[in-house]
Amino acid sequence: QKDFHPGGSLAIPTADADALRTATFITNNTPSISRIVVTLDSHQKLDIAHPCFWTDGRSGKHPDPFTLISTEDVKSGKWIPRKDLKHPPNSPFVDEAILSKGGEVPDNLHSNEDGSKTLDIVAYCIEYTRRLESKGRFQLCIWPEHCIIGSEGHTVVDVIMDAIRDWSDETGGNVEWALKGQNNLTESYSALSAEVPISDDTSFNYDLLESLKKDTNKLVICGQALSHCVNYTVRDIVEHWPKDEIGKLSVLSDCASSVPGFEEAGGKFLSDMKEAGVNVETSEMFQF
Repeated sequence: QKDFHPGGSLAIPTADADALRTATFITNNTPSISRIVVTLDSHQKLDIAHPCFWTDGRSGKHPDPFTLISTEDVKSGKWIPRKDLKHPPNSPFVDEAILSKGGEVPDNLHSNEDGSKTLDIVAYCIEYTRRLESKGRFQLCIWPEHCIIGSEGHTVVDVIMDAIRDWSDETGGNVEWALKGQNNLTESYSALSAEVPISDDTSFNYDLLESLKKDTNKLVICGQALSHCVNYTVRDIVEHWPKDEIGKLSVLSDCASSVPGFEEAGGKFLSDMKEAGVNVETSEMFQF
């Protein structure tokens, strides 16, 4: 997506070269590729991981990108979530039945005002950041606004769009699109599940997973960013993939790069995948 490329709001310096190699891989292997699934970060402006969702408890200023917000920061009022967030009509961001599957729901998550049940946004953010931290992956990281739905940065870079359109024309296959991250109140690094599931559409996508398993000789994964979305999507796939078929999975290491500053996470991901039996190889080395 364009926001991850030079000139975008969350640019990865090597993303253009990665995209060119990805497009070349698709073009060179069009007859052997039976299916293409494109996952898209798809955010609202008022995302929980965007600056405008939060204000400093003292100055009222928004946090800078890459600020970490902890549970204690929310409890102490160091960072305050915006309280005017409007829920979509007839579809609240948080389904308490879904949230309860991940653990006990705090009694103060909702307040009753004028007989109506209203989400207490501070109580929710305390619980959300607590659950994030308890998984051992992250604290809440504030990102530059990126991949806003409908924006130029949300779209796929031209070189890859051209390649997948040509693939579709030559093979008769439709490119499949999997959007993630539309719910303002949870993050979705993995294409299969939000970090903290809070609704049906942020729960684990078993339909997509099972479809990836079906009639698959090889599943090839690449994209941006290696340190985050590729990382946690592949980890979810590996966790739920038949252990005797892990060798069907391949990560194209020269078609993905880490967000600057998160190279260690990307390196650990590749190391962990090799240890798990996933093929980590370049696009030129790969053979169908």
